[in-house]
Amino acid sequence: MPCSRLAEKIPGATPLVADKLKTFGINRQADLVLHLPLRFEDETRITPIAAAVPGETAQFEVEVVSTQIEYRPRRQLVCRVADGSGTLVLRFLNFYPSQQKALQPGARLRVFGEVRGGFWGSEVIHPRFRALRGEEPLPTALTPVYPTTAGLPQATLRRLIGCALDEVDLSETLPDALLARLSLPGFAASVRALHAPPAGLDAQALERWQQPFWRRIAFDELLAQQISLRQAYAARRKKGAPVLVGDGRLTEALIARLPFRLTAAQQRVWCEIAADLAQPYPMQRLLQGDVGSGKTVVAALAMLRAVEAGHQAALMAPTEILAEQHWRKLSGWLAPLGIEVAWLSGSQKKKDKQAIIAKVSASETALIVGTHALIEDNIAFARLGLAIVDEQHRFGVRQRLALMQKGGGVHQLAMSATPIPRTLAMSYYADLDVSVIDELPPGRTPVLTKLVSATRRGEIIERVRALCRAGRQVYWVCPLIEESEALQLQTAQETFEHLSNELPELSIGLVHGRLKPDEKAAVMEGFVRNEIQLLVATTVIEVGVDVPNASLMVIEHAERFGLAQLHQLRGRVGRGAAESACILLFGQPLSETARQRLRIIFENHDGFEIARQDLLLRGPGEFIGSRQSGLPLLRFADLEDTALVEAARAAADQMLVRWPDHAERHLTRWLAGRAELLKA
Repeated sequence: MPCSRLAEKIPGATPLVADKLKTFGINRQADLVLHLPLRFEDETRITPIAAAVPGETAQFEVEVVSTQIEYRPRRQLVCRVADGSGTLVLRFLNFYPSQQKALQPGARLRVFGEVRGGFWGSEVIHPRFRALRGEEPLPTALTPVYPTTAGLPQATLRRLIGCALDEVDLSETLPDALLARLSLPGFAASVRALHAPPAGLDAQALERWQQPFWRRIAFDELLAQQISLRQAYAARRKKGAPVLVGDGRLTEALIARLPFRLTAAQQRVWCEIAADLAQPYPMQRLLQGDVGSGKTVVAALAMLRAVEAGHQAALMAPTEILAEQHWRKLSGWLAPLGIEVAWLSGSQKKKDKQAIIAKVSASETALIVGTHALIEDNIAFARLGLAIVDEQHRFGVRQRLALMQKGGGVHQLAMSATPIPRTLAMSYYADLDVSVIDELPPGRTPVLTKLVSATRRGEIIERVRALCRAGRQVYWVCPLIEESEALQLQTAQETFEHLSNELPELSIGLVHGRLKPDEKAAVMEGFVRNEIQLLVATTVIEVGVDVPNASLMVIEHAERFGLAQLHQLRGRVGRGAAESACILLFGQPLSETARQRLRIIFENHDGFEIARQDLLLRGPGEFIGSRQSGLPLLRFADLEDTALVEAARAAADQMLVRWPDHAERHLTRWLAGRAELLKA
């Protein structure tokens, strides 16, 4: 089919095909140019069957000897073919009548697939094949294989991409000086070589990072991301915000009353935040700190600075238990200073919520802590000057923006106890200033981590008994069951009942997300006061819980948890002077990924190193929840290539100053229509 205009934005695509393309973010013809191959297949040569190597992919020219449907062990189509050097079995576990018809004895085929050693000799399962009619020349170059979905054949993609390469503007967006300095090939040459490899190149020569063409694409992608984020950063700085400069009366009073001294790292980041709050444009700062590093007290100082300047401050947390922990801690610190901290959550009684909302809108309450309830339409702040979002990666970008929009110009502080590797921070958080609390308060004891098979559960129960008799407290965390919250709740209940039967002499509590707030608070309060010795819990205790007397954490089916969760949970112990341990109970068999995760958490205590290895395991999209963040996922760039990330970051700043037209054209090519949330 020629490149006729059957669809408005993508010539040559029917409406059905256009819908399929949208699943890959392809909304315009220019996007097809950047839909690059997953791999390349070598259809340039024919391999004799006798020379086929099991485990390798090859192409054969054969004649069908026999075709039949077999029923053991399941219904399948089995076709035996030969080429004069040997015989080969083609096996189809799912097939159509049209395939069976095409595979009649005597038919000549060109077959492509991975050869395996079978019980009856070599075979290929679900090969790609086509019937030959006369002599057909072989391709002279590698065949690209694209990411696709059902109903979007490779042939259709190749045709549409071929049209795009002929019709789309492939002119250079990088200035000549930058291209020369970075020794990168041209854009047009790069995409043409990747979509239609030159004759003579083999698949290995086109592997990413060994090939300058791929490096150019990865650089361009990183550059577009950096330009977009730096533009967003600059745009926000043009907005006005209240200058939050206080007399230091409240902040100094809090520091003087604290039962501990601020660490040097806490003092440093507080100075950075205070300097931001004193500017007439909105602060955009990410505060990172490992588990237990003391981010909450820094947030308290920032909130008091807002009060000193005559404004309100709000702190939003993703879960009710974490928000309530913040409220209790802040109330304990600030009540002696005569500062009330309001508490707002979705589960509160309507009358209580309305009373709080009225006080906030009348400016009778300066500080408020809550969950998503803070961004409901009926919440109006009188003078909101500072918005703090804890565990910010758990919120969608629109939710975070909704809190900012509760005031005319609001300073923003995002906090995260999930350390972000340096390259990821450079790439995904280029629109934020970053502060890091890189030391733990004195008195924190290292937590001993042990990997224990679930078959030794009885030994662990005896250890729990001995510790509790000695006056210590224990967490017992139930397995994460992603498929069903109800199943997770059932497992927690069963674990609670089992441990209650095994340890009748202990006071055992149960906490999970379905408990009413007052019930949850009562259990947590009992644990804090050491009235409950063993706390059975789901992951609701992952963050925000601080009980120094708890010195043992048992995590059931630890292989089901992610690294960030395991690190967060482990951080609930080791908060007092007693030696603490975290026991990771694991079930068998272990997948290779689960085995790697357990090895990483066992060998490392530094949250940043754990995060770096987690990034390698999962990739950046899943690590920071890019699908919720509003940021485009990196498809081609490798964040472990620090030099390329650094080069893209420097080039973005340079282009925005020296070559703004080039920067805009580069953004149009890579992010057209997809960067709107960054500029909010």
